[in-house]
Amino acid sequence: MWTESDITAMRVAMLAWYDSQGRTLPWRVRPEDRAGGARPDPYAVWLSEVMLQQTTIAHGTPYWRKFLTLYPTVDDLAAAPLDDVLAQWAGLGYYARARNLHKCARIVAERGGRFPGTKAELLELPGIGDYTASTIAAICFDEPTTIVDGNVERVMARLHRVETPMPKAKPELKRMAAVLSDPERPGDYGQAVMDLGATVCTPKSPSCLLCPWSRWCAARAAGDPERFPVKAPKKAVPIRYGQAFVMTRGGEVWLRRRPDNGLLGGMMEVPTSDWAAAMPETAPPIGADWRRMTEPVRHVFSHFELRLDVYKAEIGEDLALEGKWVAIARLSEVALPSLMQKVLDKAGIDKS
Repeated sequence: MWTESDITAMRVAMLAWYDSQGRTLPWRVRPEDRAGGARPDPYAVWLSEVMLQQTTIAHGTPYWRKFLTLYPTVDDLAAAPLDDVLAQWAGLGYYARARNLHKCARIVAERGGRFPGTKAELLELPGIGDYTASTIAAICFDEPTTIVDGNVERVMARLHRVETPMPKAKPELKRMAAVLSDPERPGDYGQAVMDLGATVCTPKSPSCLLCPWSRWCAARAAGDPERFPVKAPKKAVPIRYGQAFVMTRGGEVWLRRRPDNGLLGGMMEVPTSDWAAAMPETAPPIGADWRRMTEPVRHVFSHFELRLDVYKAEIGEDLALEGKWVAIARLSEVALPSLMQKVLDKAGIDKS
């Protein structure tokens, strides 16, 4: 589609735009700072990339700052108990990321506390996929890689006016992105295209007049950039049902740990039934004066919606069940996912 001179001109235009318009982010080393000798910290970059998967920068940045305060180095994170890490992660969702974060930190610490400097080696670490490995390798170690996130996919889809619907178009868009990747400043270039998608080539009302690639953009020339990327028809979100049993004893609530594998793995919960396509017929964990809350808890995961009927009972005895009593005043110290926060709120548990 383009000549070599076009590709060179596009790289130059993108990097010039980034040098003057790129975002300033707390984990990012801007080009002017690089010129003064500053280098990105692989630990800080890795932490940000893992946290910002499926999470906005506004929501994830306070967690990133908190983790760097609590665990200033990868060795500190590796030495922390997993329960503490999960508790600090609570609210970010996708808790397998936190378990892999801790596992990865331990492996890096065992190898001397330094992240490997190539994409191939980074891919061997738990929780690091193609995007994260490409990003760390390019930004921190200047390896020429192709960084492709959702923002980059949108830019490529509009640039080429790709008719293939998402997610089927992903491999095609990645190949297109690879053609343009800059080998001289791979980290800056990758961040530049992501920034372009986040701030200029936005999903709605893109600012085409401000885009450094506007002269090359097929969607702008056709006058229909918002049509891209083309999306496949949405599938109906399945609904699952279950029951949650909140047991209290004075100022305590009974919690148990979920299995390490699976959804919300390793997190704490009140006893629940299985989650099924129809409300399961599940007996409460013990006989008690159970009171059902008037409305169910609704919680949306990435691939289904969950509706939990919440029951509550005051228990005046020790329990021969898996789990433990936790002081309500100390619930902020345990790894309690947002779903369980909703359940406790629905049951009227005052955690303040």
